[in-house]
Amino acid sequence: MTLPLIPPMLATSGTLPSATQDAHWAYETKQDGQRVVVYLAGDGSVLLRARSGEDITAAYPELGALGTALGTLPAVLDGEVLALDDQGHADFQLLQSRMGLAHAPGKAARKAAEVPVHLVLFDVMHLAGHSLTALPYVRRRGRLEELSLEGPFWSTPGAIVGHGRQALEATRDHGLEGLVCKRLDSVYEPGVRSRAWVKIRNMRSEDVIVGGWLPGKGRLTGLPGAVLVGQRTAGRLRYVGNVGTGWSETERTQLAALLRTAATDACPFDTPPPVAGAHWVLPRLVGEVRYSTRTRAGLLRQPSWLRLRPDLAPEESAADLPDDLV
Repeated sequence: MTLPLIPPMLATSGTLPSATQDAHWAYETKQDGQRVVVYLAGDGSVLLRARSGEDITAAYPELGALGTALGTLPAVLDGEVLALDDQGHADFQLLQSRMGLAHAPGKAARKAAEVPVHLVLFDVMHLAGHSLTALPYVRRRGRLEELSLEGPFWSTPGAIVGHGRQALEATRDHGLEGLVCKRLDSVYEPGVRSRAWVKIRNMRSEDVIVGGWLPGKGRLTGLPGAVLVGQRTAGRLRYVGNVGTGWSETERTQLAALLRTAATDACPFDTPPPVAGAHWVLPRLVGEVRYSTRTRAGLLRQPSWLRLRPDLAPEESAADLPDDLV
């Protein structure tokens, strides 16, 4: 059958619900992977689409067997593809070696043998020809668990109702990325960043867009010593600081090559930063940085580089800046 195209619902950054509201929320582990919508037509096929809507099925051949997991029952599911390290923790850097191979099936198959992925499922939006998006989360979650989707490369992790503070502490104790809080009565809002879903990261980090770089000195001559980053808000790319730490030697060399191919003479920031000797680039590289806090002017304090985010387009990294900084 023809399944409806459903963009994934997105969470808003925030804090734990109050103690008086705690029982009205479910808590799921925040995963560090690539978000996917899974289409099972009931004919043995499986289709994976990224947040952008791109068909990425061929990048993950080990998930092909999921197409028969529900027999002839058609479904649209929400989940995240992970690559796990030796401790069983999601490792985005490992996953990066698997991403971007949708058009290279031979290489994808070889990489699958080296770095197998695991799909975690946490929602169902369409089942047996009927839309479930208008149902509350608690009923959709029940339908999902009834499907018993557990396999060699996929699973349906549990959710906890209430006890949010304990759940968040458990993610910290186990070195996990964080928590996603979901209202029990929340409907599924396709493509919407909703306050009915709240994400909490154990480390303060945000996505940024690279708009330029500063040359390194000494042993870093010819390489970027720092990148100039911004965040898009109200249609403008706002400069939020420069990042000069957090790379391995290999990552810095890889970043240098990407920056060279994106070179431009025009400053992409709405207001050019007061930085001498900057080289500008087209604002198409998205990265994630860790930082301590923001200055009153909105600049990131003590930022360090975490990773490139090739799974995100620049327009997806809009900042949640305070209103007086927009």
